[in-house]
Amino acid sequence: MANKSIKLTPQQALLKMANYCAYQERCHSETKNKLAEIGIYYENADQIIAELITQNYLNEERFAKAYAGGKFRIKKWGRNKIKQELKQKQVSDYCILQGLKEIDADDYLVTLKKEAKEKYEKVKDKNVLIKNNKTAQYLMSRGFEADLVWDVLKLLR
Repeated sequence: MANKSIKLTPQQALLKMANYCAYQERCHSETKNKLAEIGIYYENADQIIAELITQNYLNEERFAKAYAGGKFRIKKWGRNKIKQELKQKQVSDYCILQGLKEIDADDYLVTLKKEAKEKYEKVKDKNVLIKNNKTAQYLMSRGFEADLVWDVLKLLR
């Protein structure tokens, strides 16, 4: 954690934030929070963020694409959960849509089917309706769309 008694110059803060953004894609709200952590607020923070955008360290569309693609491939999240998380990070609707375009529709269905099959087999209930319902609830909590979930579950029978 940064020592708050040491005051950074705007140039030092810019350099620190450039390194922060170069390490991994960041959104504006994460960057603004980090600036607040090191004691930089208001106009100074806005100026640094503007400079990071100008120097292409900070690009919210690029962040949304990396975030959506990564959360889908690695954590197997559905579109709804990814969209919700990006909104929570105050990413614009346009950037969210661009990010979601990174998810290939065929890969999405293959992943949904695989996740559905795995969960369905793990549910320890003999009643098919209960198995379907528990599987559907799980998949929807992972962010998959209800209509797609039920379509996939029909194919499992």
